[in-house]
Amino acid sequence: MSGHQSASHTFRIASIELANWLVLAPMAGITNLPFRLMVKSQGVGLVTTEMISAKGLILNQKRTLKYLQSDPREHPLAVQIFGSEPRAMASAADIVLDTGAEILDINLGCPVKKVTKTGAGAALLMAPGRLKEIIKEVRKAWPGALTAKIRAGWRPGHLVATDVSRLLEEMGVDAVTVHARYASQGFSGRSDWSIIKEVKKAVSIPVIGNGDVFRPQDALKMREVTRCDGVMIGRAAIGNPWIFRQILQLQAGLPPHSPTLKERREFIQEHFRLLCHHVGQKRAARMMRGLLFWYTKGLPMSSRFRGAIGKIKDLTSLTRAVDLYFSALEETGK
Repeated sequence: MSGHQSASHTFRIASIELANWLVLAPMAGITNLPFRLMVKSQGVGLVTTEMISAKGLILNQKRTLKYLQSDPREHPLAVQIFGSEPRAMASAADIVLDTGAEILDINLGCPVKKVTKTGAGAALLMAPGRLKEIIKEVRKAWPGALTAKIRAGWRPGHLVATDVSRLLEEMGVDAVTVHARYASQGFSGRSDWSIIKEVKKAVSIPVIGNGDVFRPQDALKMREVTRCDGVMIGRAAIGNPWIFRQILQLQAGLPPHSPTLKERREFIQEHFRLLCHHVGQKRAARMMRGLLFWYTKGLPMSSRFRGAIGKIKDLTSLTRAVDLYFSALEETGK
């Protein structure tokens, strides 16, 4: 598929064929290896790493290099890098090349001040000259599939998504993801899907839509309304990684399956196990505590459960609390 929708469920970016058109968004502090593996088990076509600092990679920072850890089960994999220096970005691309990742993604949409004040992320939407240099250098260093994630523009009244997407296509980028909010909005307000539609009309490379896909039907609606080739999902997948499977079921004309309590419990346990292996028990307990807030959102007695685990720091106590909570839910559900 070369930027046009097809009846087939497969989706292609350059020479990389994906199982379907669903993409997991890069999310700082969330899309680490364990989370990506858990989401992959739910049928997503492509997973993306957390955004990785080009400078951190070049300086060989241990923590930054950990972001590049991958597993054969999650491939094809997209690695997202950010930075504002063309040569540094090219050097980072060179490092990523050694990991075996199939797709390199350039972050042109992060609105966080810590990133934009260095001239990276969404700040590059206001610096087309610098942006052009970065893509030119990265394209020389990276022979594989190259993508970019952008926002509508810096702020309302500064709509540049179409122009930037055209520029990216001219520079050899193979696909573009459009988060249909302005950088100044952060995640507030509404995502304007008409912007994705305009980008889709303007370029021939695949366009991936992003923003306000919270339910399975939203993904199908975005595709229908904007004619985008793929749909990227971020925040909605944190507490509901089953959303990808549900979208595929809906697309196939089947009722979306909501996980049973038993399935939820087993999923959480497996996620916990992978996290412990990845970062060690102490850090895993801290990270899982945050994830449990998402995993139990909307479930009965969840606010009481979240209050109970708020101060738990050790793995054994946290595991016991999860077991007790789900056992209580299963008991009341009988």
